[in-house]
Parts: sequence; structure tokens; C-alpha cells
Amino acid sequence: MKHAIRQLLKSPGFTIVALATLALGIGVNTTAFTVLNRLLLQMLPFREPDRLVQIWASYPQIRSRATVTR
Repeated sequence: MKHAIRQLLKSPGFTIVALATLALGIGVNTTAFTVLNRLLLQMLPFREPDRLVQIWASYPQIRSRATVTR
């Protein structure tokens, strides 16, 4: 450990870049895990989440009128 600390103190630029890279990597991984854990792994805050549905509609005839032909 003494040798490693001495080497890091000899090159402060490398030490700063290495520490910044580690801090950024740890922060990104923590954020990604927190978001994925919240969105995918935890149960939804509803009484019966397996009964939830999503309904949407598409109107292809409206889209075809909006397109301009040349």
C-alpha cells in the first residue's frame, strides 16, 4: 500500500483522472441500478398490478391524409 500511495502521489494528474473515472463509474452504476430497480423489479403501487391494462388507438386514415405526395 505504501508503494501504491507513493506512486499515486508522484503523478497527481493520473491520480485525479483515475479517481474521477472511478467516481463517475460508481455514480452511473448506482443511478442505473436505482432506476432499473424502481421501474422493473419493484411491484407497482396498485392493489392488483397484474390486472392493469393499457389501451390505445391508432388512426391510419388520419396519417395517410397528413402525408404530402409530390
